[in-house]
Amino acid sequence: MPENEVAVAEQDSADTALAEAPAYQYAVKVEDAGPATKKVRVEIPKDRIEAKLAEQYKELRSQAAVPGFRPGHAPAKLIEKRFGHEVKEQVRRTLISESYQQAVEQNNLNVIGEPEFDNPDAIKLPEDGTGLTYSFQIEVQPDITLPDLTHLSVKKPKIEVTDENVQQALTNLREQQGALVPVEDRGVEPKDFMYADVHVKLGDEVVAHQHEAQIVARPGRIHGVDIADLDKQVQGLKPGEERTFTVKVPESHADEKLRGKDVQFEFKLNELKKLEPVVIDKDFLSDLGFANEQQLLDALREQMVERITYDVQQSMREQVNQYLLSNVSMELPTRLSDRQADRVVSRRAVDLMMRGVPREQVEANTEKLRSTAKQEAVRELKLYFILQKIANEQNAVVDESELNGRIAMLAAQRGKRPEKLKQEMGKDGTLADLYIQMREQKAIDKLLETAQIEEIELQPKPEAESSST
Repeated sequence: MPENEVAVAEQDSADTALAEAPAYQYAVKVEDAGPATKKVRVEIPKDRIEAKLAEQYKELRSQAAVPGFRPGHAPAKLIEKRFGHEVKEQVRRTLISESYQQAVEQNNLNVIGEPEFDNPDAIKLPEDGTGLTYSFQIEVQPDITLPDLTHLSVKKPKIEVTDENVQQALTNLREQQGALVPVEDRGVEPKDFMYADVHVKLGDEVVAHQHEAQIVARPGRIHGVDIADLDKQVQGLKPGEERTFTVKVPESHADEKLRGKDVQFEFKLNELKKLEPVVIDKDFLSDLGFANEQQLLDALREQMVERITYDVQQSMREQVNQYLLSNVSMELPTRLSDRQADRVVSRRAVDLMMRGVPREQVEANTEKLRSTAKQEAVRELKLYFILQKIANEQNAVVDESELNGRIAMLAAQRGKRPEKLKQEMGKDGTLADLYIQMREQKAIDKLLETAQIEEIELQPKPEAESSST
């Protein structure tokens, strides 16, 4: 019955702040059992079990409806015979819950995760009138000693948005709002949109294929393989024509059998289109809510400044994260690290499948994913514990209005109603993750207020070209 014990332990741990400490003092022994892990042994003596059983039978006798007897007048022996199993089970659960809570509270165990009971099926009330002893392992928050953070030094990128940057943003907007028109009088040129049947072959074996794939004639990725000269490889190709070229697959490719090999990409071009950017005229500006082109340019500049400001702040936060990781040592609970690694592997697998890698190939490379995921999991966990301690020391709090504001921003990006998105996030657990993230950001930003900031000159990254649809 391990699920029962775990459920009881979790519930009581969550209600610790509301529950009064049990009056009865249990014998509890706590020992180290590995990194941030404790082995706890609890003894429930015979007299405590007997007292609880008597208390439960007395309460039950006063309420039980037994045929032939008025409530409260049924013989004690009959009550024990009729309800003995249920009473013992209830007492067992109550005593485990009560003693577990006391063991955690009085030994100041900052519990994380679920307790792992030793031989849980054997945790039963003895039939011979003796006491009950049970034990479990529990993961606790690791001990952390923070470095001196008063002399933290951070580099702040200084980025200026130029007129040239704004014009590039305008060009990108025109392309994003533009139209694809058929091309019939020439072959492929850079940035054209190709609709092609593509086969990826290793020798005579077709390892991947896609019909009517939409591909832009520019450096890109097909089947997880970067093709730096894709525009040159297909240049001049006309609808109805075919072309084959060879690309060497990097050693880091998800598909193990392709790593380091030469693979052939067979293209059959079915249709060719080019992008005609939208014209900036009065109707276009009106549709976007602007009276003239200057208002549009001002809005694009403002968006770039906002994005750069956010990116700069993120850059400084990451520098703080790296400093903390480099200057704080801790031992993490083994089981917790393994569970976190599983979550990282799951995220990576989903990402690979979203990029078109077949599920069977992803599953075949799970062990490789896990080997690198372990390092990422350890980093995430260390950073979590460090930032939680800093946030606690700062009394950092994210109030409801701040949380709702961030949700509203996310909802706008996803085209959803804020209350609907909040409800969805509450169900899948991401609402709690968002709260933790915002609290950690507050803690880091507090450190940045007193950090030594060195400004360094940088140029804005070029705006990304419009992608294929």
